[in-house]
Amino acid sequence: MKVLMLNGSPRADGNTAMALAEMEKIFVAEGIEVETIRVGHKDIRGCVACKSCYRTGKCVFDDMVNEIAPKLEACDGLVLGSPVYYASANATLIALLDRLFYSTHFSKTMKVGASVAVARRGGCSATFDELNKYFTICGMPVASSQYWNSVHGGLPGEAKEDEEGLQTMRTLARNMSFLIKSIALGKEQYRLPERETPVHTNYIR
Repeated sequence: MKVLMLNGSPRADGNTAMALAEMEKIFVAEGIEVETIRVGHKDIRGCVACKSCYRTGKCVFDDMVNEIAPKLEACDGLVLGSPVYYASANATLIALLDRLFYSTHFSKTMKVGASVAVARRGGCSATFDELNKYFTICGMPVASSQYWNSVHGGLPGEAKEDEEGLQTMRTLARNMSFLIKSIALGKEQYRLPERETPVHTNYIR
């Protein structure tokens, strides 16, 4: 079993990295493999809705998005971590996620998702909601914790002082591990839920 974690911070050792590292310790203890990729410092452009991916199976812009795609397909769980900028996630992370989720046409059903927001003070709940939408549009169960998945810290290293936030991360990782293992058992006994052929309608005809 494997969890892929995407760090949307441009800082290699910032507070977002500390929050994800707290989760990683629990995943390892639970026997789950972890791969963390930092994306917040990369130059990643947004989606242009060219729909080339429907013909080629990959994004027309051949960058980190296409490198991450097979890792997403292979993982059992996905963690999205982001610092909060103006009450929303890092724009680089959002550009990557828009293209990653749009250009990958494999099923993501029952991959467990979790989002983590890190801020000096406000905007965590808005960022948390923003990131969770990537999971809920494609049948991914969302892991929860003892509180909304947020850690607070402004200057680098201040997240270490947020004891409640770090405990929330550990609880989140334990809950996510349980869900991943439970879903694996469920697949063996019950198989994945039946999937209907998608129906796409427009509001204006």
